[in-house]
Amino acid sequence: MSGKVLVIAILLSALIAGGALYYLQIYGYYEEVAATSPEAEIRLTRFDGTQEALPVEGFEGIDAASSPIRFRACFTTPVSQAMLSETFAPYERAEPLVAPGWFDCFDAIAIAEGLRSGAALPFLGEKNIAYGVDRLVVVFDDGRAYAWHQLNDCGEKAYDGTPVGEACPTRE
Repeated sequence: MSGKVLVIAILLSALIAGGALYYLQIYGYYEEVAATSPEAEIRLTRFDGTQEALPVEGFEGIDAASSPIRFRACFTTPVSQAMLSETFAPYERAEPLVAPGWFDCFDAIAIAEGLRSGAALPFLGEKNIAYGVDRLVVVFDDGRAYAWHQLNDCGEKAYDGTPVGEACPTRE
């Protein structure tokens, strides 16, 4: 009988721990980013390296202090893709990261399809917004736009343990 009790206790503990882990990953760490917060200001990097704020309407965003790549944002912009392409630096390796299911304005699969089809154009928002992490901004031809944080080359090297080299900034 004590073996059955032990098995039940282990299974219950595993179930509770799994539920807590699921909750923390999907809901617990995320916070809404207010449209008036400084973090909600979407900037793009010009070809000369300077940054400029992008006009944004209808901003919705989430972020978490637990990781620099949990930022996601959805908004619209009145600036055309043609104007953006002439002024701001493109981003070559844009790979939208999946957002929690409850943040339904950010559909990583649809964004990736827009990038593949050419309906969406990726731009460098801010280089090294956190060490090894860039903010990307993707704008669709109808003005819908999305932003997220993605590891850059230095971040990928730093987090997989390979030497970052002299091309990467020093880490604070």
